Amino acid sequence: MARSERLLQLLEALRRHRRPVAGAVLAAELGVSPRTIYRDIASLQAQGATIKGEAGVGYILEPGFMLPPLMFSEEEIEAIVLGSRWVAERGDETLSRAGRGALAKILAVLPPDLRNEAELPSLIVGPGKVSAGEQELPLIRAAIRRERKLMIAYMDSDDALTLRTVWPFALAYFDRTRMVVAWCELRNGFRHFRTDRIQSIDLIDVRYPRRRVQLLAEWRKVEGVPPQ
Repeated sequence: MARSERLLQLLEALRRHRRPVAGAVLAAELGVSPRTIYRDIASLQAQGATIKGEAGVGYILEPGFMLPPLMFSEEEIEAIVLGSRWVAERGDETLSRAGRGALAKILAVLPPDLRNEAELPSLIVGPGKVSAGEQELPLIRAAIRRERKLMIAYMDSDDALTLRTVWPFALAYFDRTRMVVAWCELRNGFRHFRTDRIQSIDLIDVRYPRRRVQLLAEWRKVEGVPPQ
């Protein structure tokens, strides 16, 4: 086990205990020697963790401490790197730039051993065709965040064009398709709109009457979509 991962596990173990816990108990939980626990406690304290106690008495971690370089396991790092690179490769220009920036910030605070693994990933994002309708995505995401209505001219699968006022509350990213999940005032119900079929789009600077979290919960119930 890498030392950084062991320190992370120790930190999580301390967070689980609300009362002082003996070093021997922590050593048994992590499968290491008590001497290793004492050294790791000292390392965490040197990095800013407020851990009270001493050998033979017990240790307790005061709440509120975050240790960015040690917040992720190796598998979590792989997931974050893969997700960030997928966004950088498949997202629109704004989201792609954000994905690269987020990944750079994460890599900057990782310990050297984890950073080396992240910079030479074994999980690779394969090539894919960028979906049409990408230029609308920043506006759609802004409307979702601000809970604002959109006016869209939409061409359905039968080539029928309709003008709709919608309340967007989610945006689904498929491999080659992006889909807006919204309440449609015209149909008085939940509808899904492929962004490559949106002919025009305008933001209506009016907050829709129900909260996004409520709409999302109702949509999940209607569609039978489990929470993520």
